[in-house]
Amino acid sequence: MEEDYLEQLVMESASLSSKMREYLYVEMSHGVKVSNLAQAVAKELGEDETFCRQIAVAGLLHDIGKLWVTKHMNETDNEETLTIERMKIVRMHPTHSCDMLKAEGYPAGITQAVYYHHENVDGTGYPENLRGDKIPWMARILRICDVYCALTTDRSYRRAFDRSAAMEIMIDEAEDYDMRCFLAFQRVIHNEAGEKLRSLCTVISPLQKEHLPLFVKEAEAL
Repeated sequence: MEEDYLEQLVMESASLSSKMREYLYVEMSHGVKVSNLAQAVAKELGEDETFCRQIAVAGLLHDIGKLWVTKHMNETDNEETLTIERMKIVRMHPTHSCDMLKAEGYPAGITQAVYYHHENVDGTGYPENLRGDKIPWMARILRICDVYCALTTDRSYRRAFDRSAAMEIMIDEAEDYDMRCFLAFQRVIHNEAGEKLRSLCTVISPLQKEHLPLFVKEAEAL
């Protein structure tokens, strides 16, 4: 990834704490990966240029609401906070992401994809427990790409899964996903092997650079 660009962007704000800068970097990196993968899947599905550009932006910014979640958790979390209460707060991030993007004037196609990107086609997702075709098409693509990028990234509680292990996990949970999107995603993953796949998940495009500063703006506003 163009780490220097992301680091420079994060360091431009003197008002952010070191902890928030670190979290900001993580969320921007994740957004870039989801954005690139979602755009590749959309192209595999035969979507037009406008749709591909919109899903690239939606993928980049889908978790921007987690900045609010992180700040809120840091301010209110303590040993007495129940795990279920923490989960309720975390599950508010699509709403906050959507609200932030609406306030910035992003089009409905992008804001709806961001709001519904945790919905599952079997109705077990959130925030609205939508099923099947009730979930916006763009959100169904983002759901799959978000899961894959999360699984293949190191977390504080586990190491990243390799491509094969991540795919096995996702196949076991295939009822969560739109099958047409999932099959297109699988084709992209299997076709973009080795260095080409790593590049797909790490290159920062001019379009992404246009929208990445919104992360810093929203972090400073919290």
